Amino acid sequence: MATVENHLIEVLPLKDKRRLLALCEPVELVLSEVLCEPGKPTRHVYFPTDGFISLVAKIDGSPGLEVGMVGREGMVGAQLVLGVVTTPLRALVQGPGVAWRIGTRAFRTELGRNPALQRGMNRYLYVLMSQLATSAACLRFHLIGPRLARWLLMSQDRAHADSFHVTQEFLAYMLGVRRVGITAAAGALQRRGLIEYTRGEMTVLDRAGLETAACSCYGTGQKAYAELM
Repeated sequence: MATVENHLIEVLPLKDKRRLLALCEPVELVLSEVLCEPGKPTRHVYFPTDGFISLVAKIDGSPGLEVGMVGREGMVGAQLVLGVVTTPLRALVQGPGVAWRIGTRAFRTELGRNPALQRGMNRYLYVLMSQLATSAACLRFHLIGPRLARWLLMSQDRAHADSFHVTQEFLAYMLGVRRVGITAAAGALQRRGLIEYTRGEMTVLDRAGLETAACSCYGTGQKAYAELM
């Protein structure tokens, strides 16, 4: 089922890669499925090969705010690298697809005997920390339009397609704004010919134009990953 590789697994030496995959099982990522909850023990680690997952911070009973996104380039369960079993964030499937899944105990055992895996996870953990910090600053200093353009680019990167399903309600939830703000921002991008949005189906029409419209946080994230991973 999982025919396309996850980058963190792909860069491992062949022997280490085969040993890790022998411990994994392929699973379907179902839209809106919650893979883990804040404060709860992590039962599995997920290495997406297709589809993508939102990392959502929940505060004072609010629906939450997306602070990170995981696709083929990353993993869910990175805190295990630090020896911490519980996660601080909700992991919510945003784009359906496929992932390699491994149990927490098996992953921690393999991490302890696989130096190449440990090095890769340490680097990814730094990239993830950078992404979380950038998201916090982006929320504070950038307008909805550029933030929406950045989110669409990040989603397109992980969907590996020009079109993907997303509702305005979900966008408002992910970006922490009112739905009317999303309607106005998406309408502006559509009038510029950058996207097409109809009945929950988002299509990127002008990738270069969308990159120009996005805030600088998108480029910052891309650069950090390219330099370290």
